[in-house]
Amino acid sequence: MNFPDIQTNFWDAVIAVPLTVILTQCFKLFPIPHKYFPTIATVIGFIISIFFSHRGDLSAGLFMGGFYGSAAVGLYSSLKMGWLTYKKRKARRLE
Repeated sequence: MNFPDIQTNFWDAVIAVPLTVILTQCFKLFPIPHKYFPTIATVIGFIISIFFSHRGDLSAGLFMGGFYGSAAVGLYSSLKMGWLTYKKRKARRLE
């Protein structure tokens, strides 16, 4: 069995992952329980990877789709925790 030739490029880091985050955030307009958002991000990552960035190579699309979804969840979580920490420290300074 040969492993797929997967190359990370500008598209992956700068467009696909932020696009996955943005599309996942759009789903927050609907009454969906928050526990499903990591799954939604992963599905969106698979869709972007399979149908756009790695079109024609299903194994590479599945592999990178998992990374897009996971990176989007991690990016969102990191930004959210950073923002909450910033607000908490700012509130402490004002006390």
